[in-house]
Amino acid sequence: MNDSEMRSEMRRLTRRSLFTGAAAALLGTGAWEWLRTRRDDDEEPWPLRIGLRVDEQLSRDYFDDRRLARTYGLRDVQPGRPNGTEGMEGPPPENWSLKVSGFLNSGDDLTVTMEQIRALPKSEIITELKCIEGWRRIIRWGGVRFRDFVAKFGEGDFDDDAYIGMATADEGYYVGLDMPSAMHPQTLLAYEMNGGPLTPEHGAPLRLAISVKYGIKNIKRIGTIRYQTTRPRDFWAEEGYDWYAGF
Repeated sequence: MNDSEMRSEMRRLTRRSLFTGAAAALLGTGAWEWLRTRRDDDEEPWPLRIGLRVDEQLSRDYFDDRRLARTYGLRDVQPGRPNGTEGMEGPPPENWSLKVSGFLNSGDDLTVTMEQIRALPKSEIITELKCIEGWRRIIRWGGVRFRDFVAKFGEGDFDDDAYIGMATADEGYYVGLDMPSAMHPQTLLAYEMNGGPLTPEHGAPLRLAISVKYGIKNIKRIGTIRYQTTRPRDFWAEEGYDWYAGF
């Protein structure tokens, strides 16, 4: 191929590339506009909501409490990264206590103190906290496994198809959990972080450390825990994020 033929071929390929790129851009724009204007299903266009529900069902079918999140060694631990202040305005109260609802057969509520929580068997775990914003931190958590908390303060059987709702004392932040994830052996009610007490910005005096969920489920400064048979409200799900938020 001589120089003239080569230049002609390059012009032809360039025109074809430009046409292909323009067509792809128009197609993508059209597809997004179609998607954006579909009717809402739970505050999201229905094709996106279907995708989230399919993802949740696949995750739940694959879930097994024998499948553990990766754990790390002490040398891997990283400083925490404060993120999110909803429900944590002001310092934690000195007379903090935890309201527990739905755990008793009588239907009465319980009030649990920090002393009662610390009296339960302590667990430590070093796992990765993953944020939906893309960052992650390897954190050493210390606290009580949620399943041990349930065994101590709950009565009767807890249905695998039920749910756990958690909220800050002022209900400013709240999450919903499927029961299998809440009862996973790596799910802690944590009162220590990286070998020391929780600090206010990280959720003192008690927060959730749940290794099988994204950070949006790791609620800080818990004030209320509820066992319920209907799906609880969830702060970020109401903003259009995935309710399940699992890996």
